[in-house]
Amino acid sequence: MTEDVLTSAKQDMEKTLTALRRELSHLRTGRASTAILEGITVDYYGARTPLNQVATLAAPEPTLLVVTPFDKSVVGAIEKAIKGSDLGLNPLNDGKLIRIPIPPLTEERRRDLVKHSRKLAEDYRVSMRTHRRDSLEMLKELEKDKDITEDDRRHGTEKVEALTKQYIERIEQVLKAKEDEIMAV
Repeated sequence: MTEDVLTSAKQDMEKTLTALRRELSHLRTGRASTAILEGITVDYYGARTPLNQVATLAAPEPTLLVVTPFDKSVVGAIEKAIKGSDLGLNPLNDGKLIRIPIPPLTEERRRDLVKHSRKLAEDYRVSMRTHRRDSLEMLKELEKDKDITEDDRRHGTEKVEALTKQYIERIEQVLKAKEDEIMAV
């Protein structure tokens, strides 16, 4: 019974960590990464379509992204969508493909991005603690229903606490790596 609670907690915490990684990958750093274009949708024949479904995204150089549409008639819509995003990018359209130069970040913008990434990490730490609380409540319920003994609950509680500590440390590692990436000149 306690193993089921631990397995569930671990799965939830792993999903939370994956979500943090995905969200941090959208933060722009000084290097070109196709991940920063993931949230952009294009008006494609009247439907909002993710950019990666209407074009090939590539980062051939550290300071350049290239968007190659599958259908040349959508080049203008892609350019408009990129300009309309809050990424602060200026796409260059040559009629066949779109080049997006990635300008270097200012020191102030880097600090803002680090601040934002720390806030995101704190939100995900809170989420981890919520998973811990839910797991501990499940263990108390199992003990109350006489499905597990007090010792089993205590051992389960220790394991949940250790698991939470481990995942919060992993959040710190992910955050540190992202901060280093942002601050790298």
